[in-house]
Amino acid sequence: MLPTEIKKDIHWVGVVDWDLRDFHGYSTEKGSTYNAYLVKGTSKTVLFDTVNAKFTGEFIENLREVIEPGKIDYIVCNHAEMDHTGSLAEIIDLVHPEKIICNKICQDALLAHYNRSDWPFEIIKEGDGLDLGGRTVQFFGSPMIHWPESMVSYIPEERLLISNDIFGQHWATSERFDDQVNQGELFWQSAKYYANIFMPTSPSVAKFLAKLETNKLEPDMIAPDHGLIWRRGIPEIMKAYHSWSDGQTIPKALVVYDTMWGSTARMARAIGRGLSGNGISVRLFDLHYNHRSDIATEMLDARAIIIGSPIINNHILPKMADLLSYLQGLKPMNKIGASFGSYGWKNMITKMLNEQLEKMKVTLVDEGVSSKYVPSQEILGQCFELGRKVRMVVLEG
Repeated sequence: MLPTEIKKDIHWVGVVDWDLRDFHGYSTEKGSTYNAYLVKGTSKTVLFDTVNAKFTGEFIENLREVIEPGKIDYIVCNHAEMDHTGSLAEIIDLVHPEKIICNKICQDALLAHYNRSDWPFEIIKEGDGLDLGGRTVQFFGSPMIHWPESMVSYIPEERLLISNDIFGQHWATSERFDDQVNQGELFWQSAKYYANIFMPTSPSVAKFLAKLETNKLEPDMIAPDHGLIWRRGIPEIMKAYHSWSDGQTIPKALVVYDTMWGSTARMARAIGRGLSGNGISVRLFDLHYNHRSDIATEMLDARAIIIGSPIINNHILPKMADLLSYLQGLKPMNKIGASFGSYGWKNMITKMLNEQLEKMKVTLVDEGVSSKYVPSQEILGQCFELGRKVRMVVLEG
């Protein structure tokens, strides 16, 4: 994609990765973008971030569409992760910038990645500014969203927040702005990004949002390092981030299960029937067909999760073990839950599943239901009643 001028003399010069399908175990079925921004002042020109190493050539072509690379004065590194710094070494050798601007933690990370102590680092601190001539840049830390060195850059004259990973999405499009794409897809991809990347550091997100208010930063454009640039839906995405970072939930319950010969699936459907009715949203997920990152997205605002598995080799099935390990790392907040499953020899499935839920700090509302081999009508009735019990707790809020 060719560069796009997003404000006068401020250009998106990033690249689109149409083929990305996995990002650290998170399914990116719509690809992604690696956004970088070139800002011209009357005296200095600055490049904010670079791109994934495999796209270095295309990135250089985009820079040359806007400016001769040797005329770039500064490079700002908001984040050291390789999807934003993979091409940094080649760009520095091409540009020979006066300064590479970052915080001390970012410098340490870049030195660990590249071992280039000869680079012209300038270390900035919270609230420091950079004069470009007619435009200034202010720097604010956003630690642990989602790396310790992360920061954002704000250009007050343009009310432009270059937000690093915050407010991003993994979504490859030819469009650059939020108001040019389907809004349902946009907010689903934004929620998926938050759930699978930022959920574990939600307290840090809440602190960052408070920092924006304290410093009276009221951007009319937010330019993240992945996905669409926000210019219309800023109030909506801000509201969503407040809700997600606070762990707010809605009357919604997930039933997530794996099955070998269909017994656990039958139990899941009975629980789903017990859950269903006015006032509650219910989702059933068979792990044969649903990816862990999509379930994590649905879990973001869900009030309840009920998990089910049969036993294999005295343990839960591998897909369920994978999901629970992944969710424990994401640290979901404010959930209730229960478990169910089938067994053949020793009745230990709900005990094992409940232990995993407790590791996620899920509040158990029932000891769960287990079935030896194929569930009887009596067992299916118990599953229905389990669904009813969880439903009542969900509706109580």
